[in-house]
Amino acid sequence: MTVTEQEITDYVARVRAALADLPPSQRDELTEDLADHLTEVAAEAEGTLVERLGEPETYAAEMRAAAGAAPGSGRNLDQRVATAVVRVRSRLHALDTRLGPPLGYATASDFLRLLRPGWWVLRGYLAAMLVTVISTGGSFGLLPRFGGELLAGLIMLVGFLLVSIWIGRRSGRLARWPRSAVQVGSAVLVVFAFAALMQAEDRMRYGDYGYDQTSVDSQYDRIRDVFVYDSEGRLVENARLFDQNGNPIRLGYPDCLQGAYVKQTLRAYPYCPEQAPFAPRAPGGPIPSEPPTAVPGVTTTPDPTSTPDPTTTPTPTGTATGGPPAGPTATGEPTPTATS
Repeated sequence: MTVTEQEITDYVARVRAALADLPPSQRDELTEDLADHLTEVAAEAEGTLVERLGEPETYAAEMRAAAGAAPGSGRNLDQRVATAVVRVRSRLHALDTRLGPPLGYATASDFLRLLRPGWWVLRGYLAAMLVTVISTGGSFGLLPRFGGELLAGLIMLVGFLLVSIWIGRRSGRLARWPRSAVQVGSAVLVVFAFAALMQAEDRMRYGDYGYDQTSVDSQYDRIRDVFVYDSEGRLVENARLFDQNGNPIRLGYPDCLQGAYVKQTLRAYPYCPEQAPFAPRAPGGPIPSEPPTAVPGVTTTPDPTSTPDPTTTPTPTGTATGGPPAGPTATGEPTPTATS
């Protein structure tokens, strides 16, 4: 069995974890050439390092004794952390080896290495979208924008793609701290990607219900339903509202409907006609209106161009039905004439 580079790395890590109680300078001195030594041992014969050299902790005790270092009096915090890290790495390595054959490779890492160029491109895109969210106050779409400007966002995207590819091609030659910074940044972008996907999925779900508020101001955020009346006071059902650009205006929450949050249908207004604030006028019924207010001393003159209501019966002027004349009638009295 050939010793892999990962096995050598894990062995060195376990040895350093066993020597974690020593001063850092002394520990680095003892393990400085350990990786090269293990590579030479692995090239001499078959077998794992544990089979040939023993457990890393035993090998570390031998190194400690050969250097005359005091044996560890106990496991300090650094040693416990280092041991935990080594244990996690060992389990990940075992999982990597187990998942490799189903993918057609010795390890899953060999398969993932083929996807690195795609990840470099995706990382640059996610970085541009993260800047978009920060610069626009949380709103974003499929394309990045810088401060709401699409052209600036596309220029930013190209720049991030080039930087991400450049870092990816040189990640193996980066020092420890720059490499750790790149790994932390990549983890942040992955978390951001999952959060953005969840938000986009919520938008699609509730967008089908028509609950998202589009083309409205904050003063409408508490509207539960919309009732539309025509010019004759009749309630309009199955009404839909649009803005000047043809975008639907969606308001309210159909709380009165059972299963409204399950059915993915876009309902028209009103959601609940039985809850209309004003009683709708029946077809052919009178139009509700307020009576005119009479002003003392002012005589209303009818409009000669108006059309009389056929349902109203006119009453002759100056004649009271079933009673005496409306006023006295002069008979036989001469009419005085003005004489010049």
